[in-house]
Amino acid sequence: MKKINFTYLYAGILGLVTILATSCTGDLDTEPRVEQTKDNILGDDPEAYKGMLAKIYSAFILTGQETSGQTDVVAPDAGASSYIRNYWNFQELTTDEALNRWGDGGLDALNRLDWTAGNNFIRIMYDRIYLEVALANNFLRETEGTENSEIQDYRNEARFLRALAYWHAIDLFGNVPFVTENDPVGNFEPPRYPREELFGFVESELLEIIPLMKAPRANEYARADRVAGWMLLAKLYLNAEVYTGEARYGEALTQLEHIVNEGGYTLEGNYEHLFLADNDRSEEIILPLAADGLQSQSFGGTSYIIHAGISNSTMDPADYGVNGGWEGNRTTSAFADLFGNLDTNRDGRALFHTEGHVRENTDYMAFNNGYAIAKYKNLTSTGEHGSDTSGEFVDTDYPLFRLADAYLMYAEAAIRTGSETATALNLVNQLRERAYGDTSGNISAAQLTLDFILDERGRELYWEGHRRTDLIRFGKFTGSGYLWPWKGGSVNGSGVESFRTLLPIPLTDLGVNSNLVQNPGY
Repeated sequence: MKKINFTYLYAGILGLVTILATSCTGDLDTEPRVEQTKDNILGDDPEAYKGMLAKIYSAFILTGQETSGQTDVVAPDAGASSYIRNYWNFQELTTDEALNRWGDGGLDALNRLDWTAGNNFIRIMYDRIYLEVALANNFLRETEGTENSEIQDYRNEARFLRALAYWHAIDLFGNVPFVTENDPVGNFEPPRYPREELFGFVESELLEIIPLMKAPRANEYARADRVAGWMLLAKLYLNAEVYTGEARYGEALTQLEHIVNEGGYTLEGNYEHLFLADNDRSEEIILPLAADGLQSQSFGGTSYIIHAGISNSTMDPADYGVNGGWEGNRTTSAFADLFGNLDTNRDGRALFHTEGHVRENTDYMAFNNGYAIAKYKNLTSTGEHGSDTSGEFVDTDYPLFRLADAYLMYAEAAIRTGSETATALNLVNQLRERAYGDTSGNISAAQLTLDFILDERGRELYWEGHRRTDLIRFGKFTGSGYLWPWKGGSVNGSGVESFRTLLPIPLTDLGVNSNLVQNPGY
């Protein structure tokens, strides 16, 4: 229906080298099922290597070679093993933006921020990160020494995707195993890299490859270009004080200036179009994770976000382009408070589905406790259904990086560095004008504060997988300074110990790698 050929390869393609990923149970690398080499199998054919590259991209959103079986990592349910589904859960369910009512497998521990090192979803997230690292490392080994310029471009993308996975490791787990293409294939115990050291590796990788990546908007859809590199580096710098203890907001601002002035991306005129089945047409999304209801079917990604946010009894799934609701996720009263009067919705869109729901969250196991979120749909901007007419799988791409996020990051970095804020104010008000449809929501320079930025990030970027990292950076994730329902396990919220800003290293990896040390508090 919409994607170019590259994204059709998201259907779990093996490439020409079938990879067995053993993830983090003693081996963080991959090895072929059959001994195969570049010389006797792939040669220097860019199209062959493109299939291998597609597997690295697709592993962020697909679960394996089949929709419901052969998952790339061990999981009790195929859909629950998705990389971005688990990343979304840890970024959203641990915050004021979302609660989940299912509770299976320890998922309810995310609502309460009381997980343990034996939590199965923590293990799946960890394994997914290191599967990405393993796939990228394998690709880099296979393409070592190539002189083909197209394959060299692929290598830069593989290094970017590995940096992206390692950024998630830094953000979620802190001090973790480190392995590259230069390490041996097979069982060995990778060294433990402190958070600061892994930060340095990711920074150096990005600084080296960004000038080599495709120019802004010059790559195929759903593939990283130089702007994606700037965005990832800006995110690394924006959170550097959390990761390393050293503030580097000025360097974040430099990267964001590149995006604003040279990036070539533009704001989408209609906010709703960013979250529809034809959002591949938007020039705002810098890096999407491509979904296709026919070609790349998964119960993770946006299929999960849409289905899990719908109730069959209080909502009509057809209004969202799917065949049914899973009644799992909805928001909290604390998050609804960010929008003030719900009768005055920004740009006229339905921010929340309130019918049949109550604002309060007295029982997080009851789906009607808390408003449903009406953000993502499997319908096009013209009202057409997604390509899978059964409504099981969606075409809506997941907007991993988009320009509005860069605008708000720019404003935050400008405030934190004491820089001139006229540009920052203009960027923020561009978002406000889109939201309100006119200048009535514009703010003044005096209103452009860090507290405002955090709230505005919630209003602009809700349910896009940013909230946990934001709350940590602003010092509001743990402690009792900011409470929301069920934080700390109490109905009105309670303080949480500071060690919860990191997840524990899974017991499955601690038991097989003697170099690892458990994060404090666990």
